[in-house]
Amino acid sequence: MHHSLWYRLLWLVIIWGGSVMALALVGLFFRVLMASAGFRAH
Repeated sequence: MHHSLWYRLLWLVIIWGGSVMALALVGLFFRVLMASAGFRAH
C-alpha cells in the first residue's frame, strides 16, 4: 500500500484548495473595498 503517496496528494489538494479560496476571498474583499470607496471595477 502506498499510504504516504495518498497522504501527500491529499495535503497537496487541501493546500491548493485553501490557497485558491484565500485568493478568492482577498479579491472579493478588495472589490468590495474599492466599490465602497467609490471606484468602478470592471
